[in-house]
Amino acid sequence: MGFTEYVGIDLGTANVLVYMKGKGIVLNEPSVVAINTDTNEILAVGEDARQMLGRTPANIIAVRPLRDGVISDYDITERMLKYFIRKTCGTSRFFRPRIMVCVPSGVTEVEKRAVREAATQAGGRDVNLIEEPIAAAIGAGLDISKPGGIMVMDIGGGTTDIALIALGGIVASTSIKVAGDKFDEAIIKYMRKKHKLYIGERTAEELKKSIGTAFTRSKEVTMQCSGRDLVTGLPREVTMTSNDMLEALDEPLQQICEAAHSVLEKTPPELAADISDSGIILTGGGALLWGIDKRVKQRTGIKVTIAEEPTTCVAKGTGMALDNLRVIESSRLNKRQSYI
Repeated sequence: MGFTEYVGIDLGTANVLVYMKGKGIVLNEPSVVAINTDTNEILAVGEDARQMLGRTPANIIAVRPLRDGVISDYDITERMLKYFIRKTCGTSRFFRPRIMVCVPSGVTEVEKRAVREAATQAGGRDVNLIEEPIAAAIGAGLDISKPGGIMVMDIGGGTTDIALIALGGIVASTSIKVAGDKFDEAIIKYMRKKHKLYIGERTAEELKKSIGTAFTRSKEVTMQCSGRDLVTGLPREVTMTSNDMLEALDEPLQQICEAAHSVLEKTPPELAADISDSGIILTGGGALLWGIDKRVKQRTGIKVTIAEEPTTCVAKGTGMALDNLRVIESSRLNKRQSYI
């Protein structure tokens, strides 16, 4: 088998990452598709389509086919996957790569089947699934086969997956639909309420990335933000501060911290001792939010470490897991024999 026959896909709500054995991450593009509603033709996929969000004429829509970590539009997801697989693996119809796709730890059997079928129809052969926390731990360089407990928090676009892993399996876990997208929604809601200003998803995301804050900063930072005034209907600009962001993001951050606390409450005492020593590993795009490690540590009392290159951990782990399918199969068995 050639190197390119092994492909790991992080099918995220916000971004799709493709990892190829021997090459590393070969694609990292937004999970957005632009479609002409008159002809049902796909006009753009990925970054090109993202540029169209909120800026298209009536007959063109830019859609995100994944919501809250699961497929919300099967047909468009399949076409998007086909485009990304062809872009990274070539267009030969005889070439069908072996694919591993990651899914949130709380998905249903129906949702798993939808992901498998979409990847198969898009050109995959022998499609396997892996839970996001397991993939994140592998991608972060952690040895999941050891008996010592590892706690991983993967804060993605649609879901936050928190899991305690030991002996290659998930001992206790939770998956909540509060992550990057909910951060954006909270910022939009805050702008409407506090400043009577309507902003779009892209502007909210820029605010989050530039001055988003999860813990009080010693030095305040600011950013200019433009939108539509809800009173006059005219464009208006306001200056946003990191303290505003802290207030705007407080509720979703609180929910994420509570979810981490709930997993710790279910942890067997022996493994709890391991976690107090090893700490919590943060992965996913949400790990880049300023001060989120301090916020989680304040709530749980446990040290928190942000993984190196947190946004690519899941994709790397998904691809690397193809080398050892036995461990992944055992993780599924362990899941059924978990403590909760």
